[in-house]
Amino acid sequence: MSEKKGTTSTTEAKKSKVSSPESTFKVVVREIVRDKVALTAFIIIVLILLFTFGGSLFLNAGKVTEANIIDAYYGWGVNGHILGTDDGGRDIFNLLIMGGRNSILIGLGVTAICEIVGLIVGLVSGYYGGYIDAIIMRIVDFIQVLPRMPIEIVLVTVIPNYSPLSLVWIISMFGWTSTARYFRAFVLSQRDRDYVLASKTSGSSDLKIMFREVLPNITSMLIIDVVLTIAGNIGIETTLSFIGYGLPPTVPSLGTLIGFANDPVNVVSRPWLWLPATILLLAISLSINYVGRALQRAGDARQREN
Repeated sequence: MSEKKGTTSTTEAKKSKVSSPESTFKVVVREIVRDKVALTAFIIIVLILLFTFGGSLFLNAGKVTEANIIDAYYGWGVNGHILGTDDGGRDIFNLLIMGGRNSILIGLGVTAICEIVGLIVGLVSGYYGGYIDAIIMRIVDFIQVLPRMPIEIVLVTVIPNYSPLSLVWIISMFGWTSTARYFRAFVLSQRDRDYVLASKTSGSSDLKIMFREVLPNITSMLIIDVVLTIAGNIGIETTLSFIGYGLPPTVPSLGTLIGFANDPVNVVSRPWLWLPATILLLAISLSINYVGRALQRAGDARQREN
């Protein structure tokens, strides 16, 4: 009898191991490796990060933006300039490295602020519901109907001692609202689950339930939103820099380089001024989008397993 009990317990233990859900990390890796396009996109993202952040370690930011009119408008590969030079004789290759790094850093900074604020607001609004949810959502609605781009342009123009950090805060002022709505929807679906009701019955505080019980159950959604939001915020910074209201003129940006395409002469006769930055921006956006889709599938698979 003891042998049978031991065998039965061993079998049950094996079944429990087999039936236990995979960790979020394993599910994400599985989905990315399974999708060859997503895997290629992930590799491209890593290469871009090495190119921009790694390459910037070997450059002097002051010298990169230093003008040398004598070397203006050199073409591809002329006098050692791999991607030519701009109207001030600045090396496009170096500007591409620094501009790509700056645009990505702005995107990461804005995403960090928007995710933190949006997550907290979404948790509070979705968890409490009722009048608290109604008040918070009306504030969110008001901010979302404001003309975002004109207000950002005005703020960029009037703020004294304008810097890249100022741009991060300006973009973040509007970006957190969509994130708050996103998380609110998930928290609303979790607030009446058994584990939340059990925690309330046991006397756990609301903060403990929100951040220790509810938050871990929406972690996969958080990862997905972070990845996709980074691409969107890079695009916003690039757009503002493209029209001349983004990063300061002394700070390289992908948008500033793409802005050379505003001149028809540059579009036709000097493609080295704007084409590399355009290709890099497209590569960043598309790669993040494909990786985000893989993360979306991983999040769906994780929810099904739970």
